[in-house]
Amino acid sequence: MSIIRLIHIKIDPSETETAERIWKTKCASLMISQKGCISEKLLRARDRGEFISYSEWETEADIERYKNSAAQKEIVSHTRALKGANALVKLYDLVN
Repeated sequence: MSIIRLIHIKIDPSETETAERIWKTKCASLMISQKGCISEKLLRARDRGEFISYSEWETEADIERYKNSAAQKEIVSHTRALKGANALVKLYDLVN
């Protein structure tokens, strides 16, 4: 059974375009290249300044490995630079 990892992100609305550019050019490829990462998507709320990072993983062990990786540290360094950045991470089980 897959595990879905959602990161609810809030940033200053003026940083919306910057956040999208950073995700597309730096973060997405790092995440999808991690062992066990099946897919990743960035969802933009219709209200500016809110996103959800949606990723699907094979196992919780894969997520733990990623959380301790250089790739995760690099992604955090890119996103923490955004004005007003705040993130909440939640894991969900995929219901078949």
